[in-house]
Amino acid sequence: MRKILISGASRGIGKAIALKLLKEGHSLSLGVREKEDLINTPLDPKSRNSDNFLVHTYDATDQKSSKKWVEKTVETFKNIDTIIHCAGIFKRTSLLFNDDEMKDIEDLWKVNVMGPWVLTKHAWKYLSLSNSARIIVLVSMSGKRSKGNLASYSMSKFALMSLCQTMRNEGWGKGIRVTAICPGWVNTDMAKEINHFPKKDMIQTNDIASICSNLLDLPNSSIPFEIALNCQLETTI
Repeated sequence: MRKILISGASRGIGKAIALKLLKEGHSLSLGVREKEDLINTPLDPKSRNSDNFLVHTYDATDQKSSKKWVEKTVETFKNIDTIIHCAGIFKRTSLLFNDDEMKDIEDLWKVNVMGPWVLTKHAWKYLSLSNSARIIVLVSMSGKRSKGNLASYSMSKFALMSLCQTMRNEGWGKGIRVTAICPGWVNTDMAKEINHFPKKDMIQTNDIASICSNLLDLPNSSIPFEIALNCQLETTI
């Protein structure tokens, strides 16, 4: 069984992954902005064994928050061998953005790129102790192609994909394997504004959770670096 950090676990993809991996017996440390969001849910820490389940405050824009989360997890589980990066934000900032949208661009960079980077940095020495560590990153199809006018969001996801490649390069000799999961539209709150595409035809969070589960079981020799998930035809990849 693994000792896993999951960011963005209070809803959507992160929550689905946490629920599945918890049922499978892994030790989970969940990083969330507001612990209160998990009260009276299946991930309420009060209803779980504290020996293999931890909920910690995590703000992707705060490096101290990241470091404290990692330290508390190691104190509780003695080690970390997996990170699943799910925390992220979505903004519609276009190429010709307004002056008052500069903060949106900066926030995307801090959360979608620097958040995973800093968290991985703080956990790296612990991941390196395992010969079969895993880093799974929810990137997005927007990290593979720019579609429409989502300039800032695509920019952050392309940068995140590049970061995944460097993580893979740096960690390969230590047995650290990296997978970038690149879904199209997923049936979450982030996609609720998309009215023209039926939710039932979107990628479902439980399916991504199943993929993550399978990645944790595969040997180092069979870990895919990139998994693209399409719920509609993509002609640019």
